Formats: sequence, C-alpha cells, structure tokens
Amino acid sequence: MKNIVESGNEYIGSGRDHDHGNSRDVAMIIVTACLLGLYWFGWLPQLLGINTALIAALVCGFPIVKEAVVAIIRQGDTKVGLLVSIAIIAAMAIGEYFAAAEVALIMTIGEMLEHMTLEKSNSALRKLAELAPLKARRMVDGQEEEIAAELVHTGDRLLVKPGEKIPVDGDVISGIAVVDQSAITGEAMPLERGVGDAVFGGTVLQKGSLEILATRVGRDTALGHIVQMVEQAQQSKAPISRIIDRWAGWFVPLSLGIAALVYAVTGDIVRGVTILIVFCPCAMLLSTPTAVAAAIGLAARRGVLIKGGEVLEQIGHIDTVLFDKTGTVTVGRPALSGIHCYGAWQRREVLAIAAGMEKRSEHHLAKAVLEAAAQEEIEPQEPEEWHHAVGQGVWAVIAGRTYLLGNHSLLENNGVMLSAEQQLLSLEKQEQGATTVYFAADGEIKAIITIIDPLRERAKETIAALKETGIQNIVLVTGDTSVVGNAVGKKLQLAKIHGDLLPGDKVRFVKEYQDKGHKVLMVGDGVNDAPALATAQVGVAMGCGGTNVAMEAAGVTLLAGELSKITGIMKLSKQTIKTIHQNIVVANFINICAIGFAAFGLMGPVAAAIVHNLGAILVILNSARLLSSDSIEN
Repeated sequence: MKNIVESGNEYIGSGRDHDHGNSRDVAMIIVTACLLGLYWFGWLPQLLGINTALIAALVCGFPIVKEAVVAIIRQGDTKVGLLVSIAIIAAMAIGEYFAAAEVALIMTIGEMLEHMTLEKSNSALRKLAELAPLKARRMVDGQEEEIAAELVHTGDRLLVKPGEKIPVDGDVISGIAVVDQSAITGEAMPLERGVGDAVFGGTVLQKGSLEILATRVGRDTALGHIVQMVEQAQQSKAPISRIIDRWAGWFVPLSLGIAALVYAVTGDIVRGVTILIVFCPCAMLLSTPTAVAAAIGLAARRGVLIKGGEVLEQIGHIDTVLFDKTGTVTVGRPALSGIHCYGAWQRREVLAIAAGMEKRSEHHLAKAVLEAAAQEEIEPQEPEEWHHAVGQGVWAVIAGRTYLLGNHSLLENNGVMLSAEQQLLSLEKQEQGATTVYFAADGEIKAIITIIDPLRERAKETIAALKETGIQNIVLVTGDTSVVGNAVGKKLQLAKIHGDLLPGDKVRFVKEYQDKGHKVLMVGDGVNDAPALATAQVGVAMGCGGTNVAMEAAGVTLLAGELSKITGIMKLSKQTIKTIHQNIVVANFINICAIGFAAFGLMGPVAAAIVHNLGAILVILNSARLLSSDSIEN
C-alpha cells in the first residue's frame, strides 16, 4: 500500500503554490493601482527620484514580459502575452510610462480572474490513499502478527476482524462475514462473504471475521488501480485555454504589421506605439474569465460547484450521459417499501415485532425497519432472547414465541419452507429491485418484508429533460447486479443498462463512447465512480451523501444532490459561450475604431490606454448579466 499513499501525497504541495500565486497577483495589482493613482493625481509623481508610473510599469509589467520570453524560448509560444509585452516595452521606450503600466495592470487582472475560476483536484489522490489500511494481521504457524500493510506479499494468510478494513485483495479461505464493498464496487447493500469469495482491499468488514489469502497487493489491488486511473485521467486533461489564444497565431503578426505600416506611412513613432497599445487585446483578455467567473458564481449560488472554464465549456458539447445507480439516481439509503402478511397477521403487529428484533442489530436493513416503525409510531416489542446469525438475520423469543427475521439462508437452516406463491412474490419483488426479508413464527412464514433503495427525487424528470435536449445516449452503469440495475432502469425508462461493473468497467464504457466521437458526462457519487468521473469529458459528483474522492475527481459537484440541475448547467454553459463571443465582438469593435483614430493621430498612447478601460467595463457588464440567468433553478 506504500505506493498508493505516495501517489496521494505527492500532489499536496501544488495547491499551496496556486494560492501563493493568487496572493502575489493581488499584491501586485494593489501596488500598481496605488502608484498609478499617486501619479495621475500628482500627489507623488516621483518616488526616490524615479517616475512613479515607471515604477508601476516595472512592477506589473516585468512578470508579463518574463513569462512571454520564457514561453517563446521553451515552447515557441507567441500568444497574447507576447503582444502585451511588446506594447508595454514600446510604450516605455517612448516615455509613455502611464500607458505601459495601465496595459500591464489590465493584463494582470485578467490573468488573476481566470486563475481564480480554476478549482484544484489534486487532493483526490490523497483522499483515495486514505482508504488504504495501514496495518494487517498476518497469520504465521497459527499465530497472528500485526504488520504494516505495505509488507504484505502475495500468498500471505491474513486475519480480518469486525470493524477493520481488508488490507489487500484476496480470496476468503475461512470464516463468514458481512462486508461493505460500496467504496470499490458500488454495491448498495453490504454483502455476505464466505469461503471462495473474493474481497477487495479498502473495504470494511462489518460483521464476523475472515481469513483471506492475499492475491494482489499494493498498486495491483482494486483500490490501487482506482488511484492509477484517476491520476492518469487528471494528467491527460489539457489546461484551460482562452478563445483569444486560439487566434494568437494571426493576431500578433497582424498588430505588428499594422503598427509598422502606420509608422512607415506617417513617420510618427508615437502613432505606431499607440496602434500597439490599442491593438493590445486587454478587453478581450477579460472576455473569457469574467464570463466564466460570473457563470461559476451563479452556479455556486444555486448549489452547483464547477471547477473552471474548461469544464464549463465542455458541458455545452455533451451528447452522452452515464449515470451510476446507487446514491446517484437512487437515494442510497434503503427504506421499507412493503409488508405482505399471511393468515391473521397485520402490518402493525409484524412491524412491532420486527422492530424489536432489529433494535440490537447494526445491519443496514435493520435501520429501514426501525425507521418505518418510528414513522408509523409503532413501539418495538422487546425480545426476551435475541441471537444474530452472521449473513442470515436474527432470531428472537418474544412473549414465549420464537421468531425468525432474515434471508432465505436463515429459513433453510431452521427448516422453514416457502410456498409456491411466496417464492413467486419474492422473485417478483427482486425483479423490481427490492431486497426481501422473511418474517417467520412457529416454523411458518407470516410476512414478507420488502426493502428498496428509492429513486432520487426528480430522477425520472431529469432523464426525460435530457432526452428532450437531444442527448443521444443515456446509460445506467452500476456495480449492483444486473437484475437490480434492470429494475431501476425500467423505472427510469432507460434502454441501456449495464450491471455487475467494477470501476475499471465503468471507465471502459466511458472510453468506448469517447472512441466513437461522443462527448461524455458521467454522474456518480462513490469512490468506485472516481476513475470514470475523471476520464469523462465532464464528471458530475453528488455532493449530498457523495464521497470527497468523487467530488474531487469530478469537474462538477451538485451540493444538494439535485439531478435536475444537470440540464440547467448545460444551458448555462451555452449561455456562457454565447456571452464570451459577444464580449469578443464588442472588444474587437472598440479596437477597430480606436485603430482608425490612432492611425490618423487623433488618439495618443494615454488615451489609447484609457480606451481599454471602456472596453473592459463593457465586457464586465455584459458578463455580469449571467449572474441573473434563470438557467439553473433555485
């Protein structure tokens, strides 16, 4: 497990670097703005004998020029930073220090706004690593010894006790227990594991104890594979790029060419420099980050966290949506759905006895029975004797009468038989996605209790809305059995359903659609969904009840778990892209007009710099309209 822990920890420092960069930019902006204010109002035109505007230009302009030079040397990158650098240097060369500082200030503000919209997801690997057990109990010659989990080797015999995490993947060679595998497989219900069954590292043993034979250790375990897949998917994602950068291939030479032409025709160097300042696309630099910041701010107020501009842009191009089942389209919390009584038995009587039998149990199904009794204000009947059968259920004596409450194995072990009618009812309920619990007394079935994980509110409406928007593929992918998956899929009117999936299988389905040219959005809530969330063009995590790992791996988090907001963020994405295009048109129109004035000597460098403020204000106001968008419902 050592390698898993290291994979999570090696990214911890990156977030601190990002925060440090933002603090530096804020400080630089404040200092530059103050210096320009002092110069403009004549309060302090010089500082230590140096022009105050020149100091401002150097403070704010040097990092921009340095970054542009480094980008050219290392990557041959001639994007907007180069054009801004040329404008700053040219303005300073002719003594227009205020104009140079103003251009640098607007550039820095734009860069900072863009960086602030990005959310880091590096901590996802560290959170995954926290699932890895640190200790293991190794059996040697019948004696147990506690060792570090990283020292476990394939073929070792390990003992796992109640409440402990299983340290590695392995096969059960002795014992029977109830294991919560939801972190790895996505199973809604803990499963009974016995001799011959496979278990996964990082899962939790709830009841009983197991002796297992280690088959996969370290990064070869299922948990290790999840870590690797999330890491690879995160590293493969391209960094966010501004629309203006896509135009830089012709934008930079065009501006230089026009400035040179004006200088050649007029012989006035000031006009040429003014052209460079006018052409410097400061308003365009704000076109994307201001719109993105407004959209992300709106989404946050509506309970949706979006991790940056690239994610927001990708959402608008989605044509395929994959849903996990447990905790995503379903609530992820089992609830009693019905009690079918036989003979003279009544629902309240069965529920009172069943609740009394389950009071001492920690099983997940017990909670469903107790919650139902509490809701119906039924007082549980206290048992005189109570016994728990691991992986089967409970039996108890109440008022001198023996009762059984559990699964089919409990019935078989106590000689209780199901009638043909009862078998048919059980099968029918299971096909509907329910778990059946049998209630017996005096060797006969008295009631069949059905427990089901209910659909999340508005799940059906969300899928119907997605179909109306033209989404080509809506697929249910689940770690639960195919029978349960088909039952849930039928309720949601989905034609494409895949069950019995491990995390790698979900990733495989995402990649299959991507290989066919589809843009995939994956919705999930658990650790087992994290690789698929990170691999998809857009991952959407359920914040209410979802795991931190899923939320870190995803690009979008629904804080309240409201599926209906998925269609809203798709609309918001398209509105944001439209706003960005409008911003660019406005910025270009102002630039074109200003170029004409500059070419005929009607505008100087300082006036040209002020024009940037006008363009920037218009861009910001247009982007601010997104804050009042009704695309995402309250």
